[in-house]
Amino acid sequence: MNDNSDNNDNNEYETTIEMVHALWASDSKIDDVELDIESLKIPQLHSKYMKIMNDENRILNRMMFTHKMLEKDKFEYYSGKMCQEDLDERNWKPLALKILKGDVAKYMDGDPDVVQNLVMIGDQREKVGLLNSIIGSVNNRSFQITNAIKWKQFTNGING
Repeated sequence: MNDNSDNNDNNEYETTIEMVHALWASDSKIDDVELDIESLKIPQLHSKYMKIMNDENRILNRMMFTHKMLEKDKFEYYSGKMCQEDLDERNWKPLALKILKGDVAKYMDGDPDVVQNLVMIGDQREKVGLLNSIIGSVNNRSFQITNAIKWKQFTNGING
């Protein structure tokens, strides 16, 4: 999914939450006729979702660091401390008003760039949370398979 996560700073939506849901919808099915094969798939599923989760956690961490830098830049901007060269580099217009130090946080909290960044971080956290849940299900899969086997034995009159 995110094989080139180090090479692309904007890849946080390569693996969308919808894609993770679709993958899990397919992978979560247990074929009750071939429970032995399903049991053997557990390590592969674990590896698959751990790799995706690791990639998505790395993206989340980069997003958090980027957000910290954005907050610093926005603080300088709203405090009136940002030089023209930095404004030009970011394609920001100089502030037309003087903001009191106590009001800077309010302006930062309502800044569209900051809000958009926080929304993206929230979406990424949801994706990582979903992957954690999926890995928990994969870890419990052997118990589900064991229960299915025991149920088959019970319904067939075999005491195991």
